[in-house]
Amino acid sequence: MIVEKSSTDAYALARGMLLAPWGLESHHLERALAEIHQHRVDYADLYFQYTRSESWSLEEGIVKTGHFSLSQGVGVRALSGEKTAFSYTDTLSPQALMDAAHVVRAIGRQGGQGQVGRNGLQPQVAPLYTQADPVSSLEAEAKVALLERVEALARQADPRIIQVMASLGATHDIVLVTASDGREVADVRPLIRLSLTVIAEQNGRREVGSAGGGGRYDLHYFSDDILRQYVDQAVQQALLNLESRPAPAGVMPVVLGPGWPGVLLHEAVGHGLEGDFNRKGSSVFSGRLGEQVTSKGVTVIDDGTLANRRGSLTVDDEGNPTERTVLIEDGILKNYLQDSMNARLMNMAGTGNGRRESFAHVPMPRMTNTFMLAGPHEPEEIIASVDRGIYAVNFGGGQVDITSGSFVFSASEAWLIENGRLVHPVKGATLIGSGIEAMNQVKLIGNDLQLDTGVGTCGKEGQVVPVGVGLPTLRIDGLTVGGTEA
Repeated sequence: MIVEKSSTDAYALARGMLLAPWGLESHHLERALAEIHQHRVDYADLYFQYTRSESWSLEEGIVKTGHFSLSQGVGVRALSGEKTAFSYTDTLSPQALMDAAHVVRAIGRQGGQGQVGRNGLQPQVAPLYTQADPVSSLEAEAKVALLERVEALARQADPRIIQVMASLGATHDIVLVTASDGREVADVRPLIRLSLTVIAEQNGRREVGSAGGGGRYDLHYFSDDILRQYVDQAVQQALLNLESRPAPAGVMPVVLGPGWPGVLLHEAVGHGLEGDFNRKGSSVFSGRLGEQVTSKGVTVIDDGTLANRRGSLTVDDEGNPTERTVLIEDGILKNYLQDSMNARLMNMAGTGNGRRESFAHVPMPRMTNTFMLAGPHEPEEIIASVDRGIYAVNFGGGQVDITSGSFVFSASEAWLIENGRLVHPVKGATLIGSGIEAMNQVKLIGNDLQLDTGVGTCGKEGQVVPVGVGLPTLRIDGLTVGGTEA
């Protein structure tokens, strides 16, 4: 078997955690793949995973809950044309592996064709993040103290803060992918996140502010400086909302702030660029490669290679190195996001975007870190160009129809713009539109691209994975704003 190691340490750790304790050796893996290939299949792989997670939450000044979980298992998959056969087991043993392989081989026709060719092997890839276990990076007492510190900083920030809720999570994920084309690739993936919500009260009115972040670090990442940034953002948002007035309603220009508002780009455009939707013809971008699909100046990137980012992966969940993929360049559709199966069926190159929630799920094309590149304009210039509209600084929830690209997003922090100035904060602003139409109404792009702080989570077909988003300040004309003021 050809062994391709994303990191020698990761490979040794993965085999030591996932194979050795259960008596699994290389010949057991080869035998399982050979069992699948007794029938005619195009490709088969084994996805071993060990995941250790811990979370803590604070409310009313007390750390009330702590949660610890440990899971491990292997997913066995075979592909034949457009068909996928999949089986998984949380029992790691030679017999359980063979049983899963026997179930999966049923997808193919009788009469084996052996392993597929050993083409498509990737070069060695340097890890994008630490291999340290974040769960063990702080003692339990230190984790509790960290949450208590966040609460103390938030309450000290302003006497109007009457309630603080915070949570801290860490995950240590070890994966090993063995495929019928000869690859055997390992990755060790840390992930941390801190979330903060505050409630402010003034004259009987209560408003909420939130913030947080993280990435592929250990828990020492959350320094006092980082905690103060989260506290400042959450408290400022809550206090601004205390002064907010009803949002206007109607069709108007909307200026999106940098960073997290990129979630609109992720939902309204990014999902529509995933390979499976385009292969099936269900996306508004299907069959439009080489065409202008947005305003000129719009360049959209998906990049899984950014060090330490929440959405980054050294290798995807099929063992392929992630890439920086240009999806839209100066308004022209250049590429789709691909996993191995959809790339093969569409006769396109893979992009390293095969992702799955766990060993119990099949991989599919998913985003990593998706963002729009910066433009030439100063943010102040963009706001000054609007006679009357909305400046959306932060977003809460939203809904998107992948087929049509239609979206509805609620702004958790927004301002009214009049005569090129921010007049006052508004509440209840809902942005309504179509992703492709909105991207064709982009008029000005700022020079201040920011990525989010590390809080993004994306759902698709019941699977949840961590992602990143980003955006420069952006002016979009002709968006419908649903508000409470005519």
